[in-house]
Amino acid sequence: MTQLNVIDVRAIIRNLKIKMDEKRDYLIELDGAMGDGDLGITMSKAFTAANEEAERSEEILPGKLLIKLGMAMAKAAPSTMGTLMATGFMRGGKAIGDTEALGTGELAGFMDAFVNGIMERGKSKPGNKTIIDVLYPAAQSLLEAKRNKKPLKQGMEEAYEAAHQGMENSRQMKAQHGRAAYYQDGSIGKQDAGATVGLLFIEVFYEYCR
Repeated sequence: MTQLNVIDVRAIIRNLKIKMDEKRDYLIELDGAMGDGDLGITMSKAFTAANEEAERSEEILPGKLLIKLGMAMAKAAPSTMGTLMATGFMRGGKAIGDTEALGTGELAGFMDAFVNGIMERGKSKPGNKTIIDVLYPAAQSLLEAKRNKKPLKQGMEEAYEAAHQGMENSRQMKAQHGRAAYYQDGSIGKQDAGATVGLLFIEVFYEYCR
């Protein structure tokens, strides 16, 4: 696969919905250890709404469709993570513009805007034991693949590897945001639920492109 068109984007959203439904209880368990315990429910709601919008929308441009999906997610899941993911989709869709197909460069632009949107909205940065610690290295990897003119499949494979490494690195970080921050040193060594959502997100793109 060398490019993603709007049909592919719809398929990826459907796969994200399936993935978040499958991992719903797992995310609830992870989030329950240091958070509110509702992350699995939030992500299932958010991506169900995104999938429903993708199925009924007649939009033919990937970027414009992704913006609409973000709006649907924001309405269906107005919690912290729901709002952050929605912001990511809207920023990422805007970055793509009116292009009809996404190669490595366009997907890199989407992911870069996606993670920057989350960082700005959540007032966070890499190193704070959040979803950013997975998404940021994945986006940077894709930008590097763009610079080196690598094909989409290879670029996404390397981004997934970077996300996996980011996940492992985040385990040793101290939580700085949300309820998990109350645990301070007690959060070190534990798997962050938000970072797990980030890995699942990148994983779905990787599996589809593969």
